Formats: sequence, structure tokens, C-alpha cells
Amino acid sequence: MAKAGHGWSGAAAAEEEGEDPLDARIARSGCLEQHRQLQECMAERRDWRHCQEQVRAFGACMARRQQQRQ
Repeated sequence: MAKAGHGWSGAAAAEEEGEDPLDARIARSGCLEQHRQLQECMAERRDWRHCQEQVRAFGACMARRQQQRQ
């Protein structure tokens, strides 16, 4: 599966260089696998309500990372 990036307006310059800054930030967080699983679910189901397990896993990972930084 090809990585699409997020394409949000603030990321235009980085996208031209081939790296989405949000993707890079998520990779540095240690939660890349959970994010990938959430993206795959969203691509398949096209409705975040059907991806609650992945949403919770990604959110929990990011919360743990935030707590570690404090």
C-alpha cells in the first residue's frame, strides 16, 4: 500500500521534498505502526466510526508518549 501523506496546507513545502511533516512527527513519536493501522482501516472502511479500535490504540500510544515527555 502506498503512503499518501496528509496533504494539509501547512505541509506543502515538505511534500514537495517528499516527506509529510506530520508523518515524520508521528514516526518520531514511536506510534507509527498504530497510525499505519488506523490509516489502513480508514482506507478500507471509509468511516472512522468503524475504526474505533485503531483510533483508541493510536490515541493511547500518543498519550503515553506525551506523558513520557513531561
